[in-house]
Amino acid sequence: MSEKPTIPVKNPVRAWKAEDRVSDLASIEMLNKAATDCVDTCFERLDTQRNQCAFGKNGLCCRLCYMGPCRITPKAPRGVCGADADTIVARNYLREVASGTAAHSDHGRHLVLLLKKVAGGHGGSYRIADEPALRYAARLYNIEENGRTPEAVALDLANLFISEFARQEDPLATLKLAPVRRQGVWKNREIQPSGIDRMVVESLHRTNIGVDHDYKNLLLHAFRTSLADGWGGSRIASIVSDILFGTPSPVRSRANLGVLGAKTVNILVHGHEPALSEMLAIASRDPELLAEARAANVEGITLAGICCTANEILIRHGIPVAGNFLQQELAIITGAVEMLITDVQCCMPSLPDVALAYHTEVVSTNEIAKTIGSAHVPFDEDHAMESAKALIRRAIANYKRRDPAKVAIPSVSQPLVAGFSVAAIKYMLGGTFRASFRPLNDAIIQGRIKGIVGIVGCNNPKTKTDAYINTLTRELIKREVIILKTGCAAIASAKEGMLTPEAALEAAGPGFREVCEAIGIPPVLHMGSCVDNSRLLEAATEVVLEGGLGDDLSEVPAVGVAPEWMSEKAVAIGCYFVASGVDVILGHPFHTGGSEKVTQFLNQDTRELFGASFHVCTDPAEAAEKIMEIINRKRERLGINRKAKRKLYDMKDRRALNV
Repeated sequence: MSEKPTIPVKNPVRAWKAEDRVSDLASIEMLNKAATDCVDTCFERLDTQRNQCAFGKNGLCCRLCYMGPCRITPKAPRGVCGADADTIVARNYLREVASGTAAHSDHGRHLVLLLKKVAGGHGGSYRIADEPALRYAARLYNIEENGRTPEAVALDLANLFISEFARQEDPLATLKLAPVRRQGVWKNREIQPSGIDRMVVESLHRTNIGVDHDYKNLLLHAFRTSLADGWGGSRIASIVSDILFGTPSPVRSRANLGVLGAKTVNILVHGHEPALSEMLAIASRDPELLAEARAANVEGITLAGICCTANEILIRHGIPVAGNFLQQELAIITGAVEMLITDVQCCMPSLPDVALAYHTEVVSTNEIAKTIGSAHVPFDEDHAMESAKALIRRAIANYKRRDPAKVAIPSVSQPLVAGFSVAAIKYMLGGTFRASFRPLNDAIIQGRIKGIVGIVGCNNPKTKTDAYINTLTRELIKREVIILKTGCAAIASAKEGMLTPEAALEAAGPGFREVCEAIGIPPVLHMGSCVDNSRLLEAATEVVLEGGLGDDLSEVPAVGVAPEWMSEKAVAIGCYFVASGVDVILGHPFHTGGSEKVTQFLNQDTRELFGASFHVCTDPAEAAEKIMEIINRKRERLGINRKAKRKLYDMKDRRALNV
């Protein structure tokens, strides 16, 4: 056990009601319980940060050298070195993109190294779960796969992916998965990334004292670096996850805190990397462990997820989702969680503090992600199943410490359907022998579906949790827009009951409803974790390749939205969507308000460079109007924004068709 966390202090009297901060009933109930139990949460801590630094908010604080920190004001328009607001804001922005790229790409690297172990026969409990996905990926990269063993193909693929991280001069091979015209845009703008690691290192070098002072040059490298994420590390992570753990296909499950069991050992996994959670998903159903649980006078084992680890095991195993980012503390407050297991990214350092009020043990498993107050139990990939079983046994042993007087599990959960990989969507649209995006393209051309919107990103306590996401989602469904979701935004819709086919019957416009009924899909397609945003670009590329909706991503009537984002990963994601030609709506702005030039570059000038830009819409109704404006403008340019008249053809009409 590491150092003990500080003892929680009694909360001050709240000046707000729980329902003003969160949307779903389970979270409202747990926030009220937190007040009763005198447990501090991120919502109370936000109140103590009300006067947040205006210099930081506008990107005007520079602490990159020890002549500073410097703050730019009208009376002090330059830092000690002479850097002005434009340079400082652009440098800070590039560092955010580099950090976000590093987070998702390091996730990808971890999986690639695991694939190489498996290919070499040293994978332990891991196997190649989806050989067709392996061979499909090999063909994408021109790796010979006919007549070769899966292990031989996997080794070549793993080595190629490793080279994607290490390249020094040549562009990433993964860029060739984009539409040809988009590849030309990147080449002409000189923003083709080479090695993923090199891009991150170069970002830090450029922003060092006395290097790059041209705000446009800095921002162009931000887009270049982000492409190393979206078309590099993240895309690779999704490809390798499918090979090792299986390509997702539609599964049914449930979401929200009500998935926890009153008489079961409850284990939550939280973070982003699926290697451990995959083993836990399998081990939690092991007959021997279930027998041990029953011997401890419990009815079984409930494994559930928080955040993107939740999405990883949901889309492949149907494991229920306990909640998204801002519910991680609330899950512990139920008093019914025996163990919360964390790996990397989005895991709050407050979790051990919250757990002090209950019996929950917080366990960290990754060497780069330790937290004071949590037990650190390194996950041994070479003995993965044994490590997973040991954690479950530890949770079973902790059940006896549960205090029934502190247990209050909300009776709130919603059914969902998730697991819509691109392969699964193609199968649903065309079956085994005619799998394609043709029916989707035709529906868009005919106007039954107006366009495609990807809604992604985290939650942020600065806004009412899930409210913007769900309000916008309902409005777009009504306007006949198909929604693709990942990450915590997808979980928000799951908790709202919008991830079921039945939801289309209630909410969708008439043309869209017909499509959903015919195919049997929900109006909102859950496509995975936040690293799986690359799947959204993969889907958009399939639309381009299918034909009829332009020959570049910038022509497809598609928009990306990050309504309640908070992470540097979201900054990188937004950049690679814009660099790919997809407009991005932000629910709140970047920390770039201190420079009019930087703001104009991101929100206007990028349209000339990439055919897309950022748009800030703080209100979901405003966002819906902006999205439809963008979609309709693209439909007009494609010549499809007209209402098709139905005509009953006679024989003369048919002869005139000359077909």
